[in-house]
Order: sequence, then C-alpha cells, then structure tokens
Amino acid sequence: MAPVVGKANPFLASMLWRRIKLRSIVGGRFFHSPAQSPAGDPEAATIAGKKFLETFTEEFEIGSRKMSLETGKIARFANGSVVLAMEETKVLSTVTSAKSDGSRDFLPLTVDYQEKQFAQGVIPNTFMRREGAPKERELLCGRIIDRPIRPLFPAGFYHDVQVMASVLSSDGKQDPDVLAANATSAALMLSDIPWGGPIGVVRIGRICGQFIVNPSMDELSLSDLNLIYACTNDKTLMIDVHAREVSEKDLEAALRLAHPEAVKYIEPQMRLAAKAGKKKKEYTLSMVSKETYEKVRNLAESPIRDVFTDPTYGKFERGEALDNITKDIKKILEEESDEEGLKFLPKTVDTVRKKVVRGRIIGEGLRVDGRRLDEVRPVHCEAGNLPVLHGSSLFSRGDTQVLCTVTLGAPGEAQRLDSLVGPSSKRFMLHYSFPPFSINEVGKKVGLNRREVGHGTLAEKALVAVLPPEEDFPYTVRVNSEVMASDGSTSMASVCAGSMALMDAGIPLREHVAGLSVGLVSETDPSTGEITDYRIITDILGLEDHLGDMDFKIAGTRNGVTAIQLDIKPAGIPLDIICESLEPAYKGRLQILDHMEREINVPRTQDGRNSPRILNLKYSNDAIRRLIGPLGALKRKIEEETGGRISVNDGSLTIVAKNQSVLDKVLEKIDFIVGREIEKGGVYKGVVSSIKEYGAFVEFNGGQQGLLHISELSHEPVSRVSDVLSVGQVVNLMCIGLDVRGNINLSLKATLPGGGSKTYSSIKEQTPIKSKPVNNVQEKQEKEKKDDKSTSGSVDGLSPIVIRSAAECDEEEKSAALRETPKAKSRIDAKTLKIGMELTGKVHQIRAHGLVLDLGGDLRGMYRFENGSKRDFEVGDEMRVKCCSFSTKGVPVMSLVQQ
Repeated sequence: MAPVVGKANPFLASMLWRRIKLRSIVGGRFFHSPAQSPAGDPEAATIAGKKFLETFTEEFEIGSRKMSLETGKIARFANGSVVLAMEETKVLSTVTSAKSDGSRDFLPLTVDYQEKQFAQGVIPNTFMRREGAPKERELLCGRIIDRPIRPLFPAGFYHDVQVMASVLSSDGKQDPDVLAANATSAALMLSDIPWGGPIGVVRIGRICGQFIVNPSMDELSLSDLNLIYACTNDKTLMIDVHAREVSEKDLEAALRLAHPEAVKYIEPQMRLAAKAGKKKKEYTLSMVSKETYEKVRNLAESPIRDVFTDPTYGKFERGEALDNITKDIKKILEEESDEEGLKFLPKTVDTVRKKVVRGRIIGEGLRVDGRRLDEVRPVHCEAGNLPVLHGSSLFSRGDTQVLCTVTLGAPGEAQRLDSLVGPSSKRFMLHYSFPPFSINEVGKKVGLNRREVGHGTLAEKALVAVLPPEEDFPYTVRVNSEVMASDGSTSMASVCAGSMALMDAGIPLREHVAGLSVGLVSETDPSTGEITDYRIITDILGLEDHLGDMDFKIAGTRNGVTAIQLDIKPAGIPLDIICESLEPAYKGRLQILDHMEREINVPRTQDGRNSPRILNLKYSNDAIRRLIGPLGALKRKIEEETGGRISVNDGSLTIVAKNQSVLDKVLEKIDFIVGREIEKGGVYKGVVSSIKEYGAFVEFNGGQQGLLHISELSHEPVSRVSDVLSVGQVVNLMCIGLDVRGNINLSLKATLPGGGSKTYSSIKEQTPIKSKPVNNVQEKQEKEKKDDKSTSGSVDGLSPIVIRSAAECDEEEKSAALRETPKAKSRIDAKTLKIGMELTGKVHQIRAHGLVLDLGGDLRGMYRFENGSKRDFEVGDEMRVKCCSFSTKGVPVMSLVQQ
C-alpha cells in the first residue's frame, strides 16, 4: 500500500479556502483572499500571499542632523508606536492604555526605557547572556521621558498608561535618550489616548563658548554644558542640566536658544498625526462636582486657614491638625450619607489646602512657616563628625537633614558601566538613600528606587564638576547620602553635605558646591490658561513643593551652575519666569555657601592616623605575575590579611589602605615577594645574611643583596662587625649609592642621630620600613685584607683588621684597578674565550642556583649547580672551570673540570 504523501486534494483545498476565508492586511485594511485557486494549478492554494504594510514617514532636520519619524511598520497593535531615527541610531516608542474605570486619584503612568545589547551587536556579558533588571541609566532615561509628558494629560484622567521605549540600533554617536522622548511624544499624538501634546526635546552643548544643537557623544565629552530642554510651542516643561560652572547669564542664553530648536520637533509630529493618527477615545474622568467641592470648602476652609496662619506649627503638628479637620468633615458627610463627598473627600480637602496656601502667598506674601518669599531656612553645618571615616559631614536646612560620608578606593574599584553610549566606567559615585524614618513612616526597602536614583544622580552631577582631574587625584570616590529628616529638597541638601564631606576627606575641590530649590505659585485665567499673577519662592518646604507649581532645583558654586533639574505640575510655564528664577536661586545659594565655608573652606590634610593612603608603584610584568599568584590567589591573600586593596593596571601597582598602618602591612607583604626599586637616600629593611671582616652583606626581602661596610655601622669606630651585627638580624639601612654594576652600598649610621655617642644596643631596637635587592661591591678588598693578614699578622696584640673610611676604600679600589691593568691585557677576554677552553676562575658571587665567577679581565661567567649538588663555596675561592656554552646574552656558561 503506497503511503499518502505529497499529494494535495484539489477539492479539499478549495473547500478550506472557501470556509475559512483567510484575510490579509494591506495598508491597515482587511481584504478577503480569493475563494479558490487558479484553474489548472491545484498547489497554488498553499502559497501564502504577500502582506503589504502601509507606513507613514516624516523627515526633517534639526541642528544639521537629519531625522525621520516612521509609523505603521512595527508594533501595530499598540495604541501608538513610532520609530525615530537619527543617522544609524533608531528608537522605538510605544504607548498603551488600560481599559479601567479610572477611579483612582492619581495618574498611574509607567515609563520603561531599555537598552538591549543587540542594538550595538554585542551579546550581554552575564551568566544567562541576557539583560536583567533595569540599570541606573535606563531608569534615568525613563525619568527624562516621564517628566515632560506627565503634566499634559487632562485633569481627572487616572487610567493606566504605559510607555515603553527601546533602542533598536545605536551607532554610538548619539545619545538615544532625547530621541526616545521625542518618539514618545509622537506615539502619544498618534494614539487614541487624550493628551495635550506634542512636545519637543532637544540637547544643547557648548564648546569654546559656541552652542551646539544635538551634539554628538564626542562633542559632549569636550562640552562644558549638557542641557536637555523640553517644551510645547510656547511653554517650558522640563530642564535637566549638567555643567561645569556655567554662569546664569550663559545658561539663560542656552535656554533661549534651546526653545526654538525644540519647537522644530513639533511640526513633523503634527503632520504625521494628521496622516496616521487615531481618533481620541472618550475616557471616564474622575472629577469632583461643583456642588461637592463647594460643600467641602465651606466646611474646611476656615479651620485650614487657622492652621496655616499659625507659624508655631511644625511639620508633623501641622499635618496632624489637618488630618483632624479631614476626620471631622468625614463624620459630617457620613451623617448626611453623602457618598460622592466621601469618595472625593481627600482630593477635595487637598484642593482647599492648595487654594488657601497659594492665596496667602500671592495676596499677603506670607508662607506656611512665616518666612519671607526669598528667605532661606536656618542652616547648620558640621564637617568631620565621624572622624574614623575618610570623610563625613552633617548638613541641616530647617527640618531637612542629610548625613554624607566619603569612601576612597583604588582606581580599579571604579564603577563599570554597561551602556550603549558614554564612558565605560566612572570613578565618582553618589548614592542617595531616603529611608522611611526620615518622614516618620513605616516602609520596606526593596531594590533600586527611581526617585533615589534620580536624586542621587542630580547631586552627583553637581559635585563631579569641581573634582580634581584624574591625573592629579587617582582615587575612586564614593559618597553616601543618608537622609535623616525630610522637609523639602533633600537632593540639594545632599549636594551641600557631599561638598563638605569631600573636603573633609582631603579631596582638593576647586570650589564648594551648594544647592537649593526654588518654587512658583501662580494664578491663571480659567478661560485662556495664561498666568495672570505669580510669586517666586526660595528654599521651598515639602508642603510648598506639593501645593506649588514647580520644583526648580539649582546647584552650583560662586562662579556658576553645575546642575539643574526642573519639574512642573501645570501644562507648561513661560520661559521668562524660569529665567527670572535664576537670580533668587543664586542669592540663596551664596547664603548657604557662607555657612559651609565657615565650617570648612580648605581640604583637610591626610596626616591623621585614620586618613586613607594611596600609593602607585612600578614593577616589571614578571614581578607583578609573582605578586598576583595563580588565579590571583596571592593578591587576595594579601588583601585579606592586611585589609588593603591592590589594583593592577598596565605595569603599575596601586595600593589603597584606610590608614598608614594598613599601608605599611601591605608594603611589607609586597616587599617579601617582589621587593622595591632601590633609590639613593631611601631607607629599607633587610636581614643580615653574612658577616665579613670588612662589613656585612644584607639581603632584602625581594632577594637582592647590598654591602654594609664596617665604616658605615656607626658614627664611632667599630673594631669588629660582629660586635654590632649578627647573622639573621633585621635592620633598617639607607642606600648611600649604587655603582655602575648595580651593586648597592648601604649605611646604618645614616639612619642614626648624627655625631654623638651611640650605643650598639639601639641598632637592635629599630623598626622595619622598606626593602629591595642587589649585589656586593667591594670583593677585591676581601682578598687584599686576607693578604695583609697573612703577611703582617698581629703586631703587639693589635687587631689584624684594617679599618678604612668609605673614601679610603674607594681610593684603594681605584689604585688596585690601576695595578691590575697591565695584567688584564695578558689575560683572556670575551673575544678570545672559546668553547672548551679551560681556565681558573674565582667565586665572585654566590646565588641560589649557581655562582658568578670572575674569569679575569673584567669577564664574568656563571656556573650552575648540577643535579641539586650544592656544596659550600666562599667568595674568593678559586676553581678550575671550562667554557661549555654561552647564554642568550653572551655570558659564558662554565662547568667544573675534574681534578
């Protein structure tokens, strides 16, 4: 029976096509496929038809950069989706809205920005080889998108909205964050979600005084300004600035340039929405009826006004009094069974509070705590309050209090960044923490908090501008900002506390940095929405932030601004008011700087016992390999035993210790393994390896040897070396010279107090300092002294040892060299030495695996101990040897001649 394979039934295929009526999408519209296949071709029915995707594109140019908006091809099921491209960088942004009843009292807007590594052709370097939790940069870019679009949703729109922005490809030349914000605006315009856009977002840089629109990443690295500006056609929505002490005048010029450039993004979005946009849906808005509002206002306005006009209330007393007013009104509404009033009671009472506070500020110029509009709260500064740490400070402004600590680390401890653009690491980090107790609440700390990341990054940008360059200060710096109490602008308090803590740690900042927040209270015309009257208030409270129109955080030095973050609540604020706010912010900043400078105005010295230490050493690659050990085991062991940190980078060794004693321990361990570079005048620790009549040979932990001449033992004459030193004794010696052969001359008396009487016992009381290796220098003196001893002997009981000063020894060595010159010509040299030649050599130096032989005529050879047979040799011993080979450096390799 033949298997039924590969044959199609024409009748069955025709029936299936008729019954299923498969559909294809062409240009967003549905069409029925043909009911039957063409005659005579029964297999044509199984071939899929071609799908046509109707796409819409808008191209435009901003700041010499060509861009394009595209929709219709990707993510067609989302309420709105747009791909924005600039050169080879493309970002997809989608928006969706849930079909809920909108019964909340807030807008649940979620913005997720993601940079996946496929966008630059890289596989993630993680165990699972896939992206994990959002990184800090992704959270920050999400905030850049969230802040300008949130105020434009209509009042009472409390439905779930989710924005997802993904980088599809990146050439590394442009930062995708601004592209994602503009793509999100276009996607909202195309969607059926009610929104008051579009908006334009632009980046401005400055190089050598010239402003640049949409600068590349290379240009940003040279720029002293990184300004992100978002706006509608006529109003400002969001500002984010990172600068290097840019003056208020220059900053205002940058803002006025940014506005018309950002508006250029708006027209292409409107053209695209006109071609491909959806009709806006009718969503349920959660609004309070006029009757309910008037009823609650009549009950709450008078007692609320009494609370806000009493300046004796503190933050929590005022909050408790307001809660009691809400409870009293709730009882009245429950008695009247007013369900709508009970449902919107918290929101309505909050609206009444807002009206009372704003009315007093605009009408009477009085604030909640009784201050003037431009008055800064009382300031308290304290630096070095935790002396055991590298740096610490406590800063209080009113009831807001922040504790900052500084920790210094090695360059290798810099944070590694895994982003599509920007640097691969950063050496300065500020971590902001907002615990629940700071506002007298109970809460749970879980993971990265977007608010904490945003506030910490703002303070970090404010301080990094005044740090010394990495060449002058190679530390990795971590600042921890712990909010102890919060009543407004804790991020700016973190800037002030962080600046003092950095100076307390001895970091040479160019200037102190301070910051504060400026607020706005305004009245608008209900019919046009234009601002009719307004007041700018300095150093806002938490309540003024909640009930006001903007939170304008500005940080900087006396010379200029280093960081700005502007968040607003209404649908835009005129740029003129924003620029006007810079002046009161500058005046308030100067007041805070005066308090900070009175507490600490110069970096502290690092002489204290708890001051951190950092040391850079240069070693050969072989020495570093010995120090690291197999798989870094030896390096880790040193770090565990000493508590220091060792960082290896390109032939250099960086040691970071929390104090001097830890550094000394690390150096001692390193000396034992690899030693150190010997320098004239340096003091080193060594062990006496052998004692001769004319001095002692001292071995350093690194394996080198040096000669301590008898004349360098003490300021007083010494007859016997053994009276002062013993084999195995640890001494501290100074290097007084290195000859052309690398031999080290050491001195003990140079480390002792000069001149006067000195007992030998003090030598044994010395403490170790440093160390390193080398060779002997005056071997010929040994032979000469032996000859003198054999010929002259002892006369009248005098010591046969001839004591000479260092100068006399040098003179004797020169004269001996002159006497040997004629003989050297008759002796063998490197040119005449051949393999197989026998000659007599003298032991010049004894090493671990062999001997260095003096073959005459300033010719040196080496003899290796054979088969581990090592016998006792003495320097100066003569032995008959034969040349058997030459090393790669041309050194003769000798073997013993059997007698």
